[in-house]
Amino acid sequence: MIIYYLLDTTVLEKEQGIRLTFFDPTQNKYKEILDATYRPYFFTLYPMPQDDLKILQEHELKTSVVEKKDFFTGQTLKLTRIELKDFSNRQQLSKKLSKSWETDVGVVLSYMYDKNLVFGAQYKIEDKQITPLYNVPKKDLETFENAFFEIKKVDPEKYKLSKKLFILCSQTVPHVSLERLGITKQVDLEQLYLMFTLARLTNTPLSKTYQNRQVSTWIKSYLHNYLRNKNILIPTPDELRRGETVHTIKGALTLTPKPGVHFNTVVVDFDSMYPSLIDSFNLSHETIDCADDECKSNKVPNLSHYVCTKRRGIYSILVGSLKDLRIHWFKPRSNNKTLPTQEQKLAKTTSNLLKLILVSSYGVVVRIQGLSRPSLAESITAYGRYSLREAYKIAEQKGLNPIYGDTDSLFLENPNEQEINWLIKTIKNKLKLDLSVEERYNLCVLPKAAKAYFGIRKDGSVDIKGLTAIKSNSTDFVTNVFNDCIQELTNVRNKSEFNKAKVRIKTIVQTALNNLLLGKVPIEDLEYAVVIHDDPKEKLNGKSLHQPY
Repeated sequence: MIIYYLLDTTVLEKEQGIRLTFFDPTQNKYKEILDATYRPYFFTLYPMPQDDLKILQEHELKTSVVEKKDFFTGQTLKLTRIELKDFSNRQQLSKKLSKSWETDVGVVLSYMYDKNLVFGAQYKIEDKQITPLYNVPKKDLETFENAFFEIKKVDPEKYKLSKKLFILCSQTVPHVSLERLGITKQVDLEQLYLMFTLARLTNTPLSKTYQNRQVSTWIKSYLHNYLRNKNILIPTPDELRRGETVHTIKGALTLTPKPGVHFNTVVVDFDSMYPSLIDSFNLSHETIDCADDECKSNKVPNLSHYVCTKRRGIYSILVGSLKDLRIHWFKPRSNNKTLPTQEQKLAKTTSNLLKLILVSSYGVVVRIQGLSRPSLAESITAYGRYSLREAYKIAEQKGLNPIYGDTDSLFLENPNEQEINWLIKTIKNKLKLDLSVEERYNLCVLPKAAKAYFGIRKDGSVDIKGLTAIKSNSTDFVTNVFNDCIQELTNVRNKSEFNKAKVRIKTIVQTALNNLLLGKVPIEDLEYAVVIHDDPKEKLNGKSLHQPY
């Protein structure tokens, strides 16, 4: 059996059809199939207003009555499906009607969604009959089933999507020239793998996965593909936003640090925090402030919004599936030394790609047209603040001595392994969120200011965050003195060793000051640099200017 890979789908206006381009790597040949039966369409009201009927009669367009599910209620809707005669602009006609849906879904993508085809995936072709293939090594499938066993029991819809994406990502990537897609530059194996994986995950054309770096475009295609497959009407951007205006969203929580020197500090992080919150708390466009009165008691912490308890959120399923694939499959495989090096490398590539999409899953709902719903964004950050505060409180009540918390990180002073494992298990049970150890410091110094600290890891390496001395515009003199001081702390394990190091640090600082006063410091080491991004002349008439920090 010949395995074909779907490389491209193109509208041919002259032939009035859709051309599918497949690749056969065994013979290094391309196969083209023309579908001349497909026509663009969109939806409008049923029954149609008289004025709309007159417009359609003038154009002599084919109409039919169809049923779709409502995105927000799940109820069945009756709609009029308007099919165009050719591949002309649907939006020109739809703007003349009182209401329309799905006019902004591109013809190529619309065709792919309707035919249940996926860019970059494997197919069998017999007499123009295109059949998807689901070839996965038996051992990998068994490992996947074991890793996703619990998810299958508690969240079957998310499991179903995760398995579908896993199968697509497990298919081999063919060695193919991309000149046929208009890509003339040389693409290495890792880039090719990345392009195919992204195309398969989000059903985005391969040419777009190479050229387009807008994550919102990928997420939108991922959402629309899912909705079409479930026969759910894709809402308009205004409907998705529920009439809400874009506004500033309150962000993450930072808890006041306990200033000082802390020994044996362990930093635990919420894994993929915002995506995990979207998944665990069922946060989606249609679950926030749903129409069910009995859900109103399920309040978002410290907000007036509430979350549906009766329906599984679509955005929650989509984000949760990608998050679980990364955490339970690709991330572990990227660190699995028993796998071949190339396989580990490709797993890491996919893990990083998934991380990029997941990190953006919050930002796109703030203000991106067609994905935005401000109340959803507000709820995500509200649950983030709630989760960090709860984790801090739980750790404090257990006597784990939390000393600082920021966004998705919690700092604990001198906990033992049993206490760390207890906290991870407790957070999983109470908040349905995963905690993991991110850093272990022999010594951690916290100033009074938030978002600024440094830690000395077990191997003596230094982790510095937010301190002025290491910023790019600091002078070399300050940076070098600071680094010399830090170096004295790299072998410190306890308070006694720290007190001895303080004496040496005091000498370093005093020597530096003396050299400065005596003019022994080269003038270039005292240069203070600030990058100017705009022409100052353009700011002369500005009414207000941002202050540097």
